[in-house]
Amino acid sequence: MSEDNSSLGTNLLLFLVGAAAGAILVALTTPKSGPELRSDVKDLAGRLKLKMQKAKLAVCPECGEASETENEDTGA
Repeated sequence: MSEDNSSLGTNLLLFLVGAAAGAILVALTTPKSGPELRSDVKDLAGRLKLKMQKAKLAVCPECGEASETENEDTGA
């Protein structure tokens, strides 16, 4: 059973990395001005960060609790 969870987590991570790479490629190949492109990439990075955090909690709920505690301890 643990092999299935590990495989699922790995597949999910690979899928998200591929989706992020595709989104970045599309963002960089569309004709936009510099400030507009930087803004789009910043927004994309923020959305990707949130999705990765949600995926992390879905795969390993205990990991999210530990990182929240660590952030409180460090004052971050």
